[in-house]
This record gives sequence, C-alpha cells and structure tokens, in this order.
Amino acid sequence: MGEGGDGSSKPTPYEDALDALSSLITKRSRADTSNNGDCFELLSDYVKILELEEPISQLKIIHVAGTKGKGSTCTFTESILRHCGFRTGLFTSPHLIDVRERFRLDGVDISEEKFLAYFWWCFERLKEKASDDIPMPSYFRFLALLAFKIFAAEEVDVAILEVGLGGKYDATNVVKAPVVCGVSSLGYDHMEILGNTLGAIAGEKAGIFKPGVPAFTVPQPDEAMCVLEEKASELNVPLQLVRPLDANLLNGFKLGLEGEHQYVNAGLAIALSSTWLQRTGHLEVPYPERTTSLPEQFIKGLTATVSLQGRAQIVPDNNESPEDLVFYLDGAHSPESMEVCARWFSLSIKDDSQEKILSCQPLDTSRSSHDLVQRNPDGKSRKNSTQILLFNCMSVRDPQLLLPNLMKTCASHGVYFKKALFVPNTSVYNKVGSHSLPATDSQVDLSWQFALQRVWENLMLGDKAGGNEKSTGAVFEELTDDKEMAVRSCENSAVFPSLPSAIKWLRDSVQKSQSVRFQVLVTGSLHLIGDVLKLIKK
Repeated sequence: MGEGGDGSSKPTPYEDALDALSSLITKRSRADTSNNGDCFELLSDYVKILELEEPISQLKIIHVAGTKGKGSTCTFTESILRHCGFRTGLFTSPHLIDVRERFRLDGVDISEEKFLAYFWWCFERLKEKASDDIPMPSYFRFLALLAFKIFAAEEVDVAILEVGLGGKYDATNVVKAPVVCGVSSLGYDHMEILGNTLGAIAGEKAGIFKPGVPAFTVPQPDEAMCVLEEKASELNVPLQLVRPLDANLLNGFKLGLEGEHQYVNAGLAIALSSTWLQRTGHLEVPYPERTTSLPEQFIKGLTATVSLQGRAQIVPDNNESPEDLVFYLDGAHSPESMEVCARWFSLSIKDDSQEKILSCQPLDTSRSSHDLVQRNPDGKSRKNSTQILLFNCMSVRDPQLLLPNLMKTCASHGVYFKKALFVPNTSVYNKVGSHSLPATDSQVDLSWQFALQRVWENLMLGDKAGGNEKSTGAVFEELTDDKEMAVRSCENSAVFPSLPSAIKWLRDSVQKSQSVRFQVLVTGSLHLIGDVLKLIKK
C-alpha cells in the first residue's frame, strides 16, 4: 500500500484492479442461475465485444475436464510441452494466494505489469458495452475471457485450459475446435449443479467433447464410462482409455507432483501431449500407450519441479520453530479425493517419522514435499509427533461423506488425530487479494463449523466404542485449559472464530510443548489452503 498526501494508505494499481475484479463476485450460490451474467449464451456476446472470435479460433488448445486431477493433468501437460520447446499458456483455477496464479506463461505466473495491461483492456471494454441485456460477466467468466486475451496476445504455441466447473456450460467451453480433450478421474462433487449421479456428472464433463476431436480419459466407474462413451459416439469422437504411467518409464526419477494418484494424471498428460504434437504436425504418430520408453523431454517435463500449490504439499511454519509445526496441505473436497488425501498424509508422516523438516529455511511454497525434508544425522525423530486436523468445507458438501472417509483411511494406516480444529475460511467471497484479509476477528456465523464439529465428535465416539482409539500422548491434557480463543472446545475438537486464532493457538501450543512436534493436516477446501499459506508466509 502506498501513502496518500494525508498519510492515509493509498491502494496500489494492482489492488485497484483486484477491487474491480471483486465487483464481479456475487454472494449467490453457484447453483443459483438468477443472474443474467451467468447465462452461457452471453459468452458469445462477450467474445465479440472483446474481438476474440478469430484469436480463439487460432489458438491450439488442450481442454481438460474432470472431478479430480484435472489441474495436475494440465500442469504435467504444460511442463511436457514446454520442455519440448513450445511457448505455453496455462489457465487453471482456483488461485490460492494471488489471482495471477491462474495465468501462466512458459510455466511462470503472468507478471503484474502484463496482468494489469490485459485486465484493464478487457474490463473497460466490457464495462463500456454493459447493459441490462448484456451485464458484466460473472467473476470466473471474466477470468476465462481474460485468459483467452492473454494467450492470444502473447502468441502462445499451445493453450492448456482447465475447466472450472462441469464442462458443458463452463466459460472455457466457448472453444469450438480444440486440438484434443481430456477427462480426468470422475467422482461426486458439485452435485447441486452437475447432478446426483456419476452418469449425470459424466454427461456434464463430456460437454467439452467436440465433433471429430480426439479425447482421452482414465479408468472410470462403469456408470461414468458408459456415459462418456455414449456422448463420444454421438459426436464421432475417438475416445481412448489411458492407463496410469508405469513408474519404470521415468528412469529412476520421481514425478514432480506428490502422490501415487499422480501416475494416473501423468498417463493422461502423456496422451494429451503426444496427440497435440501429432495433430499440430510435430510428430508423425502419437506415442502408443504401452510404450517401452519415453522421450527425454517427456521425462523432464513429468519430473521437473512443478508448482501446484495446495495439492499434497508440505510446508513448515514460517515462525520461531518451523520444524515443530508442519502443515500438510491438500485441497481435497470430495469423498474420493479425501481418501487419497488421507492416504498421502498417513504415508508422508510415516516417512517423516525418520526425517526432519529443514530448519532455518525461508518458506518456499513452490517446493514439493520431498524438497523440504532430510534425514536426521541419527536417523531418528527427535520429538514425539501429534497429528491434528484443521478443516473446513463448503456447506453444499456433506461432511458425513468427507470426514468418515478421512478418519477411516487414516486409521487403516495407524494414524489417529488428537484434535480436530474447525474454522471459517478467512477469504471472503466478495473480495479477492491478500489486502482484503480482515485484520481482526469479525462476527461470523459459526453454525456450519459447529455442525462439522458434531459430525467429528460422533465419529470419535463411535471409534472409541469400537475399541480403536489410540493415544498419541498427553500433550493436550496440559493445553485444554487454554481455551480463550476457542468458541467451543470438546474432548476431540474445537471451533475457532477465525483461522488466525487457530494458527495462533497452534503456535502457542508448540511453545508450551517443547517435546512434541505438531503435524497438521489442512484439508476440505482450497480456499482454506490458500488462507493458511497467506498466514504462515507472514
């Protein structure tokens, strides 16, 4: 923030742009279609206003939909083609800290200078033409239009687009002739919009299929696969099933993104990349699925350190004792992804029981988890570890599906949470940018957090009744008196009025318990992940 003539804070040009962008956010549920700005048919009007019809048609696009893994698939695909020597544009969502994360050129977030130039070019033209019949586009649709403008103006060789929600009516689906399409793993999510069955969800995702354009997908539940095949047949789309990548093809290297599930996404990325190369004249035929080797550029692209924050990411607290408070971040928010998250967390803390997070290192949120750890000289953990859950999810999601999957999967690996902390998101839905974070706790409705707490306490009671409780030490016996910041603390959980108050409690607890190391799983919401990253970077 700059200083005004009267000593008051003056917004920076970038903050001015974020304020303008915030004006496009509504507090309505995404299932509410009452706003004309959400009408899919209006996208063609916006494209015409911005004179993007021809530029979009000239882009050589890879379009990816899915429930889980579409962001990872897009990230791998971009990295492969960049290592093949092409100028890349990548559009993903949501962002966690800075809106510019959504727009990457050659693997790097767009610069603030370029963002401002393209942002105002689009915003002012749309504002000038706005009317009752053609209102300003909603938040995500504006960002998608901005992505098209950026990639066209920057003359990228390939534009990789991650669908925001669904497929058929997503803003990215103004693309009429992509080079190739992909559908990552499907599951139950956004059911209030996409439907209550896997078949209905698959039908929405298949909405990105275009006549004659090849498409790829990964192994799916039968109900979903049948719908994808039916939609593909209707449009004469050659749909192929891609198997997970064989780790042996990486010549001993590790994937750049953590988790066993990433081999599924990597396999899809290889198919998309090789098909794009073939259809754009850079390869005679696509690489076969059952190949015995991969080109060096593909291996480099898959194993390079790629940045996808909030997915299987381990970050030490940027405070006095970073090795004693470690955050395990994963934005899982569907039943299936919650199981994957729980499995990753359980395996990670077991690996880490013989390791130590690098201390005295500045926080680098772009580094993957295996960059952040090293062996202790004696090969043993110096402190006892206690696992804590920090959780929030959107109220449209069912905690009765999310929390049991998380608890049971962790328990099956011998991992038991000593305490679960429930918080509201710091992010507010009518504002973007870190400057919008409230400086102090405000009055918030915590009824949803109390509902989450009840689900957790009931699960814990059932777990104990079944004789599965495992003690993780008496650390909280001496901490439970320190409740001034907790709205309601139960035996196994606590509700905090804000995320900053929960983080403060964790840091205070670390100071009080010198013999214990806290491993905090943060999950349930990508918004929550972004909030945590903002706070622990300070």
